[in-house]
Amino acid sequence: MNAQDFVGILPLVILAAASLLVLFAAAFTRKLLASFVISLAGLAAAIVCAGIAAAQAPFTVAGILSFDRFVLFGIVLILGGTFFAAISSWAALRGRSEEGGDYFFLFLLSALGACILAASSAFASFFLGLELMSVSLYALIGWRRESGIGTEAAIKYLVIAGASSAFLLFGMALFYAETGTMDLARLATAAPGQSVLAPVGLGMILVGIGFKLAVVPFHLWTPDIYDGAPAPVTGFIATVSKGAMVVVLARAFAPALVGTGGVNGLVRESAGAVSAAFPWVFAMIAGLSMFAGNILALRESNVKRVLAYSSIAHLGYILVAFLAGGTEALRAIAFYLVAYFATTLGAFAAIAELSTPEADAGSIEEYRGLAARRPWLTAALTAMLLSLAGLPLTAGFVGKFLILRAGAGAELWILAVILAVNGTISIFYYLKIVSAMFRGFAEHGSGSASEGAPAGGGRTVASAALRAPFLAAAALAALTLAVVALGVFPSPLLSFIGSLTTSGF
Repeated sequence: MNAQDFVGILPLVILAAASLLVLFAAAFTRKLLASFVISLAGLAAAIVCAGIAAAQAPFTVAGILSFDRFVLFGIVLILGGTFFAAISSWAALRGRSEEGGDYFFLFLLSALGACILAASSAFASFFLGLELMSVSLYALIGWRRESGIGTEAAIKYLVIAGASSAFLLFGMALFYAETGTMDLARLATAAPGQSVLAPVGLGMILVGIGFKLAVVPFHLWTPDIYDGAPAPVTGFIATVSKGAMVVVLARAFAPALVGTGGVNGLVRESAGAVSAAFPWVFAMIAGLSMFAGNILALRESNVKRVLAYSSIAHLGYILVAFLAGGTEALRAIAFYLVAYFATTLGAFAAIAELSTPEADAGSIEEYRGLAARRPWLTAALTAMLLSLAGLPLTAGFVGKFLILRAGAGAELWILAVILAVNGTISIFYYLKIVSAMFRGFAEHGSGSASEGAPAGGGRTVASAALRAPFLAAAALAALTLAVVALGVFPSPLLSFIGSLTTSGF
């Protein structure tokens, strides 16, 4: 490794160093504030260094990590998502001044694994990053040891992650036995041999990836994990862990799709082992994920579980652009990731502020009349939900429009229609939450509702003593502003993403 390589991986080095500093701070000072400050400083420094590294991209480190501008964009997105999730966590942990430092250590370690995963170009780095990210999440999901539902969620995630890792490892072994390569880029272009090892290996790898992305039929774990984990951790899982996998998938498969003009061209022209099966299997997964996620969310009355099911549908939307192929589809994926990160992190940040250290605000009924008690928080959460629904003047609307255009451009008419139909379905359950927050507002007024007492009864949320500090409120305001700004003025970000995708592949 030369000096140029070291400068390139400096964001990862800083993140690793910051995680060790947080661990030492937790061990010797036992002050939560010290761990929190070190975490934010390390994440901010890593983001700055990622921008510096972009000046010398593309480059490869040790043959297992590849950095181009698209990858560094994904790393910045991961670090930024971790930054906002950490701020939301501070609101939930600040009552525990003598513990919690190792919480931020696990956060940074999981983010480091996600960055390695996004930059991986070989099976070894792919699995290393994935396991580093997942093992840290086991502890974060079960962080509230007094919560039975949290412990149950952690055990479930441990079992699911272990099973998916087994599929991945066995699939990698079979693929290597047939092709003699551990290069991720060969997944989409490996020539078929005399045996079925490569197709079977590829299928097992895709099963493992499907579990991590929580797409149909590997989605059943999602609502229980989202409901049991603390709200900031849930936001982290929904964005950072899935975003890293989307980035590495785009890098592994997009060159083949771009070169052949999308799914139709890949079927006609590619001589790879996945030439016929890969596009249609993923098309079925995309369609089923959209329908299953949205229909199951319609039946839910728990906000976190609603967002869990909706995340399944959102991954289905991304798969439509992924299958469309082409530079425009990659731009749509990148923009949608930014919109999804900002919106989902903002939604879970609002939930975190409405929650107690012991349990999160769950039932939709607990949000009833919230507009009368917390108008600004209600406005922020409403903006997030409307963006997730894809309504105009939000980032979610622009993201869905770009994906729909990419799908139509590749003549994926069935998937485009399914996307449009499911976008309409999703409006109903998002507006159900919005309606609950504004219900009773006219009757009670903004000043008469007792602080922290839900209009419909039930467990108290959003008491004055539990309000987030200024930093958490500022972070939520910044995310809300980003969601609206990207919906009204998307051109600057689209132009920037265009330069990344043009040079990234």
